[in-house]
Amino acid sequence: MSLKSITKSLFTLLAIILLFPSCSKDESISEPPDSEVETEQPDNPDDNGDGSEDDNNPEISEGDKGTVTLFDLDQISDSFILVNDLASSVYLMDKNANVVFEWDLGDRITGNDAVLQDDGTLLATIRYDESDDIVFGGYGGQIQILDKEGTALWDFVYATSEHRMHHDIERMPNGNILAIAWERIPQETALENGSTHNMDLYLESIIEIDPTTDQIVWEWHSIDHTIQDVDDTKSNYGSVSDNPQLIDINFNSNDTGNLMHINGIDYDADNDLIYLSVNFYSEVWVIDHSTSTASAAEHSGGNFGLGGDLVYRFGNPAAYGDQESERIFYNNHHPNLFEPGKFMIFSNGGELGQSTVYEMELPEALDQQTIPQNVAPKITWSFSNPGLFADRVSGAVRLPNGNTMITEGDYGIWEVTSSGKIVWKFAGSGFFWRSYHYAKDAPGVLELDL
Repeated sequence: MSLKSITKSLFTLLAIILLFPSCSKDESISEPPDSEVETEQPDNPDDNGDGSEDDNNPEISEGDKGTVTLFDLDQISDSFILVNDLASSVYLMDKNANVVFEWDLGDRITGNDAVLQDDGTLLATIRYDESDDIVFGGYGGQIQILDKEGTALWDFVYATSEHRMHHDIERMPNGNILAIAWERIPQETALENGSTHNMDLYLESIIEIDPTTDQIVWEWHSIDHTIQDVDDTKSNYGSVSDNPQLIDINFNSNDTGNLMHINGIDYDADNDLIYLSVNFYSEVWVIDHSTSTASAAEHSGGNFGLGGDLVYRFGNPAAYGDQESERIFYNNHHPNLFEPGKFMIFSNGGELGQSTVYEMELPEALDQQTIPQNVAPKITWSFSNPGLFADRVSGAVRLPNGNTMITEGDYGIWEVTSSGKIVWKFAGSGFFWRSYHYAKDAPGVLELDL
């Protein structure tokens, strides 16, 4: 073995040792203080993705935001990338890591997600610090729409001692915004619902906001759809394994009461379904948005007849008492539907020390508004690599040319082909929540008048 190979192997092992203690199961560190985001990342320009050295001598260059390694110019997507860098700002860069536009956030810090809209404005979650209640990793509390000068054109706050928005938002075709929010469940209420945790709980809810009126027009609360099998004198007692449409309130335990930690949301407009990445359950939950708020609190109603119960779930069958079926996810981020019936997600793999991107084909039953009981989605493509490991944040999107762009939270961004060939890599010193693809002639890009 060459000295270069030995050095590279030792560096990879050291990186895993340093990263592994920050287990993705506790994302209280998902937005660390500055001292935690200054971690040096491995400089690995010769890694072509299969553990060998690239004989084609990749082109390496330095841009405004970091190092680019170009393995195959002919196969990369010539586009812009919107980078959500929690260590600095939100910016649009080219494939040479040069900034073409950066939003002036002033003293504002993103609460994770930000997207460029067709009118050139930035829809962003903001960390709301005027309330210091409910501040787990990924907290936001505020949504703003910013013009290209960074001026807030719209501002919405949902942050009190009882609830706080966090992590991710999704703009719907009707213009409304779906947001994830923690809500405080007092200890007494939690115990009555069969919780074995002797503390207040901070469980998940989803709200839909109409930005033209600043009103919440629809909501869903996970506490309405829990089950427990430990105390038949308390509410929601039953068999967990016989009721996969319900959430085992005692599946997880920690000393914060933040038991679920939803970190991503996507909306299927064709079927009026909401997809949720539930990090601490290592699952995706699917809920029916066709319900009214009233029926979303019940167990019947809506297109699927389940009210606000889970229409579908996948990734970790043990979460609903199935110890036999195969587990797929080990903590997960960025659920996204990139075409009808096709789903992509980033499995952080904290317990494995290895991350994996999955493309999945969802059951046809979801399109037919029937319930696909215990039917796992079909894995149609996946990508992993010895150098790909981020136990927090991160994500992946399918590009128009068929490639996949992967955000590795503590490192940077990859572009890989459908055959798994790495064609482009970006390594930066930031802390990368997600990256989004934008064509150079996309409406929002043209509105920026670059």
